Amino acid sequence: MELLCSTTSLSSSFALSSALVVPSSSFPVPGSRRFMVLCSSEKSQKMTVSVTGATGFIGRRLVQRLRADNNSIRVLTRSKSNAEQIFPAKDFPGIVIAEEPDWKNCVQGSTAVVNLAGLPISTRWSPEIKKEIKDSRIRVTSKVVELVNNSPAEARPTVLVSATAVGYYGTSETGVFDENSPSGKDYLSEVCREWEATALKADKDVRVALIRIGVVLGKDGGALAMMIPFFQMFAGGPLGSGQQWFSWIHVDDLVNLIYEALSNPSYKGVINGTAPNPVRLGEMCQQLGSVLSRPSWLPVPDFALKALLGEGATVVLEGQKVLPARAKELGFEFKYKYVKDALKAIMQ
Repeated sequence: MELLCSTTSLSSSFALSSALVVPSSSFPVPGSRRFMVLCSSEKSQKMTVSVTGATGFIGRRLVQRLRADNNSIRVLTRSKSNAEQIFPAKDFPGIVIAEEPDWKNCVQGSTAVVNLAGLPISTRWSPEIKKEIKDSRIRVTSKVVELVNNSPAEARPTVLVSATAVGYYGTSETGVFDENSPSGKDYLSEVCREWEATALKADKDVRVALIRIGVVLGKDGGALAMMIPFFQMFAGGPLGSGQQWFSWIHVDDLVNLIYEALSNPSYKGVINGTAPNPVRLGEMCQQLGSVLSRPSWLPVPDFALKALLGEGATVVLEGQKVLPARAKELGFEFKYKYVKDALKAIMQ
């Protein structure tokens, strides 16, 4: 019988195992009746997880979470030396770090694979960069799926959690999107469609969860790390009109969502990785200014961003209102439902 554990079950370390009635003659007081309850340790099922993109902003936090729960971690990387600096052996004893020729040996025997790899999109888009944005995602995902599918059945991972993005839906100032909404028609929508389709080529016996990730908030990376310095210099403000939707998620909630997808068999198919209360970017900037005790008064005009980022400016000038309908159906508990609370926690 296969044991499937959720994060809730993993948190309990002891379970009532048996109750044994001991005869009264065993005790020094005649006529007494005593019950001895024997408790045994219930060992939580530990996972062996291979992770691509582990050295990135989200990946680092996921590895820390997996390590905290004593799971085994295999980092699939392009640069072993870089990964060893991020995950030194003294802090991550037992961690396995492998470059691509050795990925096969890591994937085989893993409980699950988490696929987070991909070139960042917040940059100036040249034709070469656009090609790399897509190819970096498709190539790594295809490689992971190939390794999973070619693993012997007894050593094949049973779960693949693969990142994708809310860019799947395209952009809109008026539309509202959930997991059942159709895909958009722009470049990022195309990237996400191909990215997801590649992951779904995994063997039919492998449970696949596709996490469509929004803007991830955390102090050590992502969009917020780029915005905070400007606000601290009293030069912060909305980008463009400020009316574009900002579908965000705190990095801790995203890591918890990925973790739950690893261990909970109900998590399969598309799941939006966004908080339940998206905001307009203007409101997000006002809240950030408030938390930092700085004004949000200096908007960055469209033309300046387009001059800096070219076509890549669409990432920040256009957005989408995305709701985590599936996560809510599954009963996932967001720690940070409102952007103000998320920002306060990050800046503490």
